[in-house]
Amino acid sequence: MWYGLYNVLLILAFPFILCALLIKKRCRSGLLQRIGWVVPRGWGSQQNVLWIHAVSLGEVAAIVPFVTTLHQRYPALKIIVSTVTETGREAVRQRLAGVATHCFLPLDYPWIVNRFIASLNPMGFLVVETELWPNLLRSLSRRGIPSVIINGRLSSRSFSRYQWVRPFMRQILSTVALGLLQSCRDERRFVELGALPDRMHRTGNMKFDLAMNGDCVSQSLVERSAFGVSEDERLIVAGSTHPTEEEILLESYRDLTRSFRNVVLLLAPRHIERSDVLARTIKEFGFSAVRRSRLLEGVAQEAVGPRVILLDTRGELAQVYGLAFMAFVGGTLVPVGGHNLLEPTVWAKPVCFGPYTDHCHEIADLLIESGGGIRVRNGRELTETFVKGIQNQDWVSHIGLNARKVIDDNQGVVERNLAMVEQVVGLSRCMSD
Repeated sequence: MWYGLYNVLLILAFPFILCALLIKKRCRSGLLQRIGWVVPRGWGSQQNVLWIHAVSLGEVAAIVPFVTTLHQRYPALKIIVSTVTETGREAVRQRLAGVATHCFLPLDYPWIVNRFIASLNPMGFLVVETELWPNLLRSLSRRGIPSVIINGRLSSRSFSRYQWVRPFMRQILSTVALGLLQSCRDERRFVELGALPDRMHRTGNMKFDLAMNGDCVSQSLVERSAFGVSEDERLIVAGSTHPTEEEILLESYRDLTRSFRNVVLLLAPRHIERSDVLARTIKEFGFSAVRRSRLLEGVAQEAVGPRVILLDTRGELAQVYGLAFMAFVGGTLVPVGGHNLLEPTVWAKPVCFGPYTDHCHEIADLLIESGGGIRVRNGRELTETFVKGIQNQDWVSHIGLNARKVIDDNQGVVERNLAMVEQVVGLSRCMSD
């Protein structure tokens, strides 16, 4: 009954879904692939294809160490990574070049996903975090292809919504062979929705392993001079920011510059297509907006005194955190749920965040407990924290080292996940190919 109702609703919604894909510029790319008109040809004839789905940039970033290790251990394995967004595709091409091939996820209509699966012929399907598409998972299960949730999590908002259709969720989760989850809270929530307890396992967050392949604290891949920041200036990096939150940050920065003229703010909006709007907002607060894209083009821009650098390019934020003396991670001063709190800690930087951390609650708690993270409730507390950091470098260094220790103490998730995936998917079959 549930699948029938779901598919009826999908069919009725198709014109609206198609219009949405056509209207949104970032969704037009790969449209024919999304609707099943074009499928990845030639892959079905190959053996040892593993399909991994990561919806967007954040999910792709989280699985980079896992996919890289997988490729090194099983060079004969052909890894396909699907995404929904254009930023996800760019992340696959940039961070997994030569390791994985990209495709867009097909819409969840039975005839589309069946055609797609037949073309790929995967030995297993791994879905990152929480992308539970009913028809896709059921079609894979009916073909005997195991599906695994990897780095799985359930936000409070998603959990609340899924509870309204718990009988349907029980059916969907019955098609999942294994769940490798970030926290005990996530494990409990999946079980409450109907997942079999012996299939759900808390293995940790793979984002901890992003720094496993070497200590990158000692050197950054970007230079301060490339951003027009001098050695005697203090750079605050605010990453993955959202509307309203940016106004809070700019107001805090304006208060800060009344006493400290050698502080520079870098804003990296979560969605860079908002860069033009954000540039206007920056000017409304009385600051010049130094756009990273213009600096790359060699266009000279003001580089003296208080100013805001606008990171309107993709793929640089993780490295730019290495230039900061303190960092702020967005989606936390507004009810979004938070983004990757670990990116600044890789560089042993103190990380500030607001009260809304539902998407990263376990990491936020670990950072606070270790003394490596600072939770602020509003712009005033954020300003006070930055002032304290400017006046006390030893305090900043101590918090930064505590933050880095959180990563060092929680690594090894990739190996735990890989060991369990190997058993369920049967990766040993491709060792000799």
